[in-house]
Amino acid sequence: MLSNNISGHDNTAVGGAALQANGVGALSTNTTGSFNTALGMSALGNNTIGYNNTAIGVDAMVNSSTGKFNVAIGNMAGSGLTTGSYNVDIGSPGMAGESNTIRIGTTGTHRTMVMAGITDATIPEGAAVVINRHGRMGVRTSSLRFNEAVKPMANASEVLLSLQPMTFRYKKELDPDAIPQFGLVAEQVAEIAPDLVARDDEGKAYTVRYEAVNAMLLNEFLKEHRKVEQLNETVSMLQKDLAQQRIEFVSMVAEQQKLQGSLATFEQQAAQIQKVSVVNNK
Repeated sequence: MLSNNISGHDNTAVGGAALQANGVGALSTNTTGSFNTALGMSALGNNTIGYNNTAIGVDAMVNSSTGKFNVAIGNMAGSGLTTGSYNVDIGSPGMAGESNTIRIGTTGTHRTMVMAGITDATIPEGAAVVINRHGRMGVRTSSLRFNEAVKPMANASEVLLSLQPMTFRYKKELDPDAIPQFGLVAEQVAEIAPDLVARDDEGKAYTVRYEAVNAMLLNEFLKEHRKVEQLNETVSMLQKDLAQQRIEFVSMVAEQQKLQGSLATFEQQAAQIQKVSVVNNK
C-alpha cells in the first residue's frame, strides 16, 4: 500500500497493492497523484499522477493512471478506466479513455432497475428521458442549436395512415396482472416506417418512437385543419353568393308581382272598353 509513493500527498490506501504504482517509474516521472482514496486490493493499483479519485472494491480503478475526480464502487468497478476523468462507475467497469460519464451496473448482467422516489414525484416541467440500445440515457432536444437539415414535414406523416393501432397485453412473466395496453406493434411498424422504430443491441425492432408519431399526428391534424379552413372559406363564399341570390330573387319576385298587377289592371281596362264597344254597337 503506497509502497512506491514519493511526492503524492493526502492519499488513503487500504488493501494489498492499493495505490502501489503511485511512485517513480510508473508510466511517468511526474508522481504527484494526491487526494486519492483506495479501499481494496489493487484499488487504484496503477495510479501515477491521478488525483482526487475514490476507488472502493477489489481492483477498483486498477488500470487508471492519470485520471482525476473519478468515483468507482464495487468489485472491478472502473477497471476499464485508464486516463478518463470525472466518471462515476458503480458496479460497472467503465470504458477506457471515457470522461464525464455515469455508469451504473453491467450490461448483460443487470436487466431490471428499481428506483425509489419517482412514482410519487410530480415534475411540472422538464423533458421525458429516453434510452438507446446501448443503455445511454438522455432527452430528445428540439432546439435549433442542436439540429440541422430542418424542413417542413409535408407529406412524410402520411405513412401513419398505413399503421394499425392494436390492443395487447404483455406476457405473464413481464406483467402478471395482464393490464390491457394500447399502441402499435414494433415489427409491423418496422415494415412500413423503419424510422419510427427503436432497436435493441441486436438490431431487432424493440419499441415504437411514439414521440415521433405524436409529431406526425400533429402534422396530419394541421393539414386536415387547413383543409377545413379552406372548406369553411368556400362555404362562406357560397353563403354570401346564396344570400345575394336570395336578394335578387326577392327583387325579381317583387317585380314580377308588380308586372302581374299591371297586367291585371290592363286586362280590366280592356274588358271595360270591350263592354262599352258592345253597347255602342247596339
